[in-house]
Amino acid sequence: MSRTYFGTDGVRGRVGEAPMTVDFALQLASAAARVLAPRGGSVLIGKDTRLSGYMFEAALEAGFVAAGVDVKLIGPLPTPGIAYMTRYFGCSFGVVISASHNLYEDNGIKFFDASGGKLSDQLEQEIEAEIGRGTITRGSRELGRAVRVDKERTEYQKFCASTLAAGVDLEGLKIVLDCANGAAYKVGPRVFADLGAEVIPVGCSPNGRNINDGCGSTAPQLLQLTVPGVRAQVGIALDGDGDRLVMIDHLGRSVDGDQLSYVIARARKEAGALTGPVVGTLMSNLGLEVALRGCGIDFRRANVGDRYVLGMLKETGGIIGGETSGHILCLDRTTTGDALVAALQVIGVIRQTGRSLPGLAAGMARFPQVLLNVKVARRFDPAAVPEVNAAVDRVAKSLGAEGRVVLRASGTEPVIRVMVEGREEAQTRAFAEDIATAVRAAAA
Repeated sequence: MSRTYFGTDGVRGRVGEAPMTVDFALQLASAAARVLAPRGGSVLIGKDTRLSGYMFEAALEAGFVAAGVDVKLIGPLPTPGIAYMTRYFGCSFGVVISASHNLYEDNGIKFFDASGGKLSDQLEQEIEAEIGRGTITRGSRELGRAVRVDKERTEYQKFCASTLAAGVDLEGLKIVLDCANGAAYKVGPRVFADLGAEVIPVGCSPNGRNINDGCGSTAPQLLQLTVPGVRAQVGIALDGDGDRLVMIDHLGRSVDGDQLSYVIARARKEAGALTGPVVGTLMSNLGLEVALRGCGIDFRRANVGDRYVLGMLKETGGIIGGETSGHILCLDRTTTGDALVAALQVIGVIRQTGRSLPGLAAGMARFPQVLLNVKVARRFDPAAVPEVNAAVDRVAKSLGAEGRVVLRASGTEPVIRVMVEGREEAQTRAFAEDIATAVRAAAA
């Protein structure tokens, strides 16, 4: 069964346009209640800092209460924090109102199950099948209750701190932390400050409209200037919902998700604590695969999306996985991708080894990788277009074993992603442009 509303990370879209409307949120709440809490139960609702979050929070609250589900409202908290607090409260499921790294005009709704994990494709299909059946309004005696639990956010802060290796603290460490004016703007600085670090906050003044706007993991340029400017040892950039991580070294250079996964995995291997393979995605840099192989670490590729990385980790018994964009999973610490937890793992390695971030990341040599996002009026399968396939075949034959080609439709935006890796950057870019031209022609 195909999914109409759920993409790779919940339901997402432009606010005011289907499906991101109040009417749909009410229907979605009733549908989710029927599937996830058919005999009543409780749900935790969290959000990021978008202006529209208040609207969707109210709509979901009304829908769940009307369906007989108790609601706990925790306000702005990172997506992985909602996963953790769903387990902490013993809720039947959790809901996050966020469009992750998108700008404020967009919003989204995503779910966690009672264990704090992403819903399976099957459960999302079951929820979709219930949408359109109308909203439930039970009698007064059967209605749910709604309470605010904002003060319990400190439990998530304590949990993050507990994932740092025993005996390690951050005394004497200067960190610049960019929270993208998003969900981590309160808890992020407190986590690192409570561990003894000197924290210089950036992107911690949300106004409802500035989330991910020129800040955070998708726009780390200000952080790259600030870290060397204030002589900090490291910079940490989160995205708007706090599940993506990019780090900046003391010279202002960006260290992406592939490099951070390598640092964590290698440290786990050297400590004898790594189990199973490291899992990346089709878009993970070839340099990560080569570097891990050199350390005697198996590497596997899943489909793009941290839910698929998580699925392969569970299938193979792995504990470390991630995406180039900065979704990093440390299943020996938590159940989902968590930027704060991942940052603490990297900083823990820095403190334990006495080595700098660039020194740790130097073991992975990145292959030149060109990613072009070709905007299209409608989503389509590029692999079904003969002219596009011909362009891909030409490039693949030219690269041979020294590179890779990945072509896929985005699950969250109307774009076709063209990725080419090779040994020589100019040639790699030319190959990517060749394929992108074929995609544009097919989309015309």
